[in-house]
Amino acid sequence: MAGATMTDLFAAQRDRGQEMTVEHDGIVLDFSKNRVTTHTMDLLVGLAQEAGLEAGVEAMFRGERINITEDRAVLHTALRAPHDTVVEVEGRDVVPDVHGVLERMGAFADRVRSGRWRGMSGKPIAAVVNIGIGGSDLGPAMAYQALREFSTDTLDVRFVSNVDGHDLARTLRDLEPETTLFVISSKTFTTVETLTNARTARRWLLASSDEPDAVARHFVAVSTNTDEVAAFGIDPANMFEFWDWVGGRYSLHSAIGLSLVLAVGPQRFREMLAGAHSMDQHFRTAPLRQNLPVLLGLLGIWYRNFWDAQTHAILPYDQRLSRVPAYLQQLDMESNGKSAGRDGRECPVGTAPIIWGEPGTNGQHAFFQLLHQGTVFMSCDFIGVLEPGHDLPGHHDLLMANLFAQSEALAFGKPEDDSGPPELRVHRRFLGNRPSNTILIPRLTPYSLGQLIALYEHKVFAQGWIWGVNSFDQWGVELGKVLANRIVAEIDSEGDLTHDSSTNALIQRYRHARRAAGRNRKAGQ
Repeated sequence: MAGATMTDLFAAQRDRGQEMTVEHDGIVLDFSKNRVTTHTMDLLVGLAQEAGLEAGVEAMFRGERINITEDRAVLHTALRAPHDTVVEVEGRDVVPDVHGVLERMGAFADRVRSGRWRGMSGKPIAAVVNIGIGGSDLGPAMAYQALREFSTDTLDVRFVSNVDGHDLARTLRDLEPETTLFVISSKTFTTVETLTNARTARRWLLASSDEPDAVARHFVAVSTNTDEVAAFGIDPANMFEFWDWVGGRYSLHSAIGLSLVLAVGPQRFREMLAGAHSMDQHFRTAPLRQNLPVLLGLLGIWYRNFWDAQTHAILPYDQRLSRVPAYLQQLDMESNGKSAGRDGRECPVGTAPIIWGEPGTNGQHAFFQLLHQGTVFMSCDFIGVLEPGHDLPGHHDLLMANLFAQSEALAFGKPEDDSGPPELRVHRRFLGNRPSNTILIPRLTPYSLGQLIALYEHKVFAQGWIWGVNSFDQWGVELGKVLANRIVAEIDSEGDLTHDSSTNALIQRYRHARRAAGRNRKAGQ
């Protein structure tokens, strides 16, 4: 395929656009603007079969312990399974437990949204602050941004994740303690960044009240650690649990989505679950050649491993999906950014690409120059919504025209312009032949957002399975945490430092700045 151009491919296959479009339940994937033929796709499907992808999919849905390094099942799909589904883990059907938590979440959300849940002064809740990090923040924050048109006007929902105090300080600046509810999301309730922010929020609350039940009225937890939750001051009755077979970056549809339930209501949240379940069933049952997540995964492997593409851009042409690139960064790179295979050996091929992106049309005025004429080869996904959620005339037509034009320009380019000075002609040349997928959604609703989330979840699984990596652990984040805990203690002391010369010097410089800031505060400067 090295010498093939998309211009030639489309000329040779008159109905290529239609023949390389697959649809499921309203979600459309047009993958015709890729450097592939039907034969290429057949060979990639053969690769998936040889890697045992279909057996891997069944193993995941059956609850087998495919997370081999942590000896766990991987069952985020059970979070959106209907009542009458049976999903067993160690002989126990977990679906009733899932729906039990969903019912508790819904009942709690109804109390808060209706004003029946009162704060310490008897006033109803007016603001919700979700405190988490990673999957306990990126998923709910992304979904809230996407579904704000469906959210209640009576609650101001905000998200804090960064341990940088500016994040929390700016979030709390214009809120009132007596009408603010905090949702603390941490599976173990020991995550350093989350607990640091939570303790500061607790001090902020208690600075305005000496009510004995203030914390219990203004804090709830999403966790599995009842003892730590109770020690913090949260009533365990207001702890919403999830399970070790739910990975953090796959947890939006669990109790981690509590802040989203508060925003959009229990019914809308269940609609999102139904959309995800629809894509789950498609992924499990559709033939590989017509399977949307599988096709996306195989095309990603085609460019990552056969064309040596290092990056993949996510380009949502909808401002409501502005947090999707950040959400997919964690989903993809934390899942498949591995160099060790499931067999315990070094992975012999490249794995996860760098995921990045911005919404259109903003990106067109920032980095599309590189996409069109740069020297970096990459692939990208355009995501468009056919029907807007506003009635402003002209805006959506222009937005969608840009989406279609950009994918066309990337694919077919423009030959060198013979007009003008010869020395400028090459600057006006667009070579084209740059691949992209186009994903179209009929309307952005809780249901279609659930479909989109599950589409990418399963794409990541398909790629990880074929690469032979475990997509469900994240040992790579641990070392930095261990070292940070050690350095925090060293910052507070004047003892000798035993790091490398660079790290020692950086710590010393910070110690000096910290002491100087303390002296300035005492002097009133």
